[in-house]
Amino acid sequence: MILTQEHSCQVGISLNILRQLSQIDQLLIHQQIELLEVLTGFETCNKYEIKNSLGQRIYFAAEDTDCCTRNCCGPSRPFTMRILDNTGREVITLERPLRCTSCCFPCCLQEIEIQAPPGVPVGYVTQTWHPCLPKFTLQNERREDVLRLTGPCIVCSCCADVDFEIKSLDDRYVVGKISKQWTGLVRELFTDVDNFGIQFPLDLDVKMKAVMLGACFLIDFMFFEMTRNEQRAGVW
Repeated sequence: MILTQEHSCQVGISLNILRQLSQIDQLLIHQQIELLEVLTGFETCNKYEIKNSLGQRIYFAAEDTDCCTRNCCGPSRPFTMRILDNTGREVITLERPLRCTSCCFPCCLQEIEIQAPPGVPVGYVTQTWHPCLPKFTLQNERREDVLRLTGPCIVCSCCADVDFEIKSLDDRYVVGKISKQWTGLVRELFTDVDNFGIQFPLDLDVKMKAVMLGACFLIDFMFFEMTRNEQRAGVW
């Protein structure tokens, strides 16, 4: 009985923390340009502004990793992403463990845990093995499958948006999408700064909205977080 009451209390806290997400059906994620990184190619902690459809900032996200991890592991690095509201309170925490990036090892695929508040898991995004397509499963706090996420066969951000569709488990209904937005040739070529948009139903469970936000950051690091030198070499 005590455990049940404790779980109910955690659920209540999570819903209260995420109540701002209940009022929106779209998120815009804008990565900030780091001048040091642009000038030197030295990988710095990523920072993002998270806005509603009106362009009003509702959250600020900051990567929490050490210098060695960022510059040795690159886009494959494990990280903690701390998401703060406009008062500076940490409301969501994303934890990405170190995982293998090769599709030849399906036993150790990518994953990210979403916590709200920090320390209380509300969902997970797990990569599903596929030889060609980027595929993921969105899970609730009990690791039960809720939604599917599928990207295009060729994840290329050249001159067009890249859409990842969010579907029901049977793939019959499109629930929403995560879009990597084309930001222009100069920015795409000389920086690893990315903009994303997330669309979902207004009445979707707020915890799943937070999970979609976590999925967006995982996609960014897996497919679009390239160094300036890699981009110049033509690795898209």
